[in-house]
Amino acid sequence: MSSANTNPRSTSGQVRTPGAPPRVNAPARPTQRPASAGAQAARPGQRPGLVKPAPKAKARKARLLVSKVDPWSVLKMSFLLSVALGIVTVVASFVIWTVLDLTGIFDGVNALLREIAGSESGGFDLRQFASLPQVLSFATIIAVVNVVLLTALAMLSAVLYNISSTLVGGIGVTLTDD
Repeated sequence: MSSANTNPRSTSGQVRTPGAPPRVNAPARPTQRPASAGAQAARPGQRPGLVKPAPKAKARKARLLVSKVDPWSVLKMSFLLSVALGIVTVVASFVIWTVLDLTGIFDGVNALLREIAGSESGGFDLRQFASLPQVLSFATIIAVVNVVLLTALAMLSAVLYNISSTLVGGIGVTLTDD
């Protein structure tokens, strides 16, 4: 390979075609100012002065008004969130019952109740009263009631907000662009 320059641009910035003489009256490219030594040390690996970073734009603010809430979307969203809360309720009750059983809390409470009531009462077993299937069925009933109530309350809140926003104008929200 030869070390000849194969770039069609000459050092003066003019485009050359191979075999054609250079143009004489073509305008010269403007010269660039050399960068200072401090700027070259601050940006290693970059050619100085070719590209300047864009100035940082100011944060924009937009003031908006929430004038209407769609009741159907509120109904769907509140139903999904209340179902998730119901699942969390059932799982949490299972975990709490299991932890209480493994740590021996039920045996301790049974022993305490035997001391208080006396041994002639036949004894009281807390596990019969609060067994795992009973606790889980009670937690499931509570979860289903919460799903119905929370969904209905959210829907009612959306309708009441729409009615009150027609009278008052809605809630003002300021959004900023970071």
